[in-house]
Amino acid sequence: MSGEHGLAVGGFSMGGLVMRYALLKLERQRMDHRTELYFSYDSPHRGAWIPIALQAFAHYTKDLDDRFSNQMNSPAAQQLLWQHISHWQDTPETSKERTDFLDEMERMGNWPVRPRKIGVSTGVGNGAGNGTQPGVKTFQGKGLAITGTNLFAQSTGDNQLVAQLRVVTLQKPAIRTSGLPDIDGAPGGTLEGFGILADSLNALPSYAGMASEALIRDHCFVPTASAVDLRDIATHDDLYTPVDSLPPEDSGLDDYKLASQNEGHTLMTEELGSWIIDQLP
Repeated sequence: MSGEHGLAVGGFSMGGLVMRYALLKLERQRMDHRTELYFSYDSPHRGAWIPIALQAFAHYTKDLDDRFSNQMNSPAAQQLLWQHISHWQDTPETSKERTDFLDEMERMGNWPVRPRKIGVSTGVGNGAGNGTQPGVKTFQGKGLAITGTNLFAQSTGDNQLVAQLRVVTLQKPAIRTSGLPDIDGAPGGTLEGFGILADSLNALPSYAGMASEALIRDHCFVPTASAVDLRDIATHDDLYTPVDSLPPEDSGLDDYKLASQNEGHTLMTEELGSWIIDQLP
């Protein structure tokens, strides 16, 4: 590299974690990375969320089309997600891929030392959710091969129904979870997970009988508290407590910016983009 000006480096979503890891490793190796500013944009520092209902559907239909299941089980997805299942009958847990990744960052110091560290969330900081209520139906099958499949927003408590699955056969197993928070409606960057599923199935030939409807298209993907590294996301209070009221020194970031309304995951807005530009060295 030529010149003496310090670098500004970062990433969107998982890219922010990858860059965080890269800077840590360079510092561990005592290499001069010349980075003066690190930024993350809606990155899942404390984990991201794909509803267990969607993961279960992906694995349940693996014999018909394994692409969605393989994506959910990829190392990248497992390192990204707070809770993961490898098979539709599994109990949700944090994948070993993620714990190993986080443990390695912890051994290297968790956060790079040299650069000033900033981050943004496309979720709000006042604790207001995105409007999705726990337990509501988010997706339903309408075609002959999938009628009887229903997916529901995550609810708190034990033995909570999140999915009824029926694809081709007459079997209709129920998927239930225990000990998870009402995270689908939490403040944070959203992803159209239910909408993407419905659109993909509706793109199939009509004779496949997979016509579907997303009654609610999106869900929280990267909770605000995760994107700015202020809290874990394991409970309702973790998710919905206004991060505006939390001590900023609890974050590994030196400064952060929150959206004025819950937006799509990594959506570049004028308020967030302008704030980052103002921080450049």
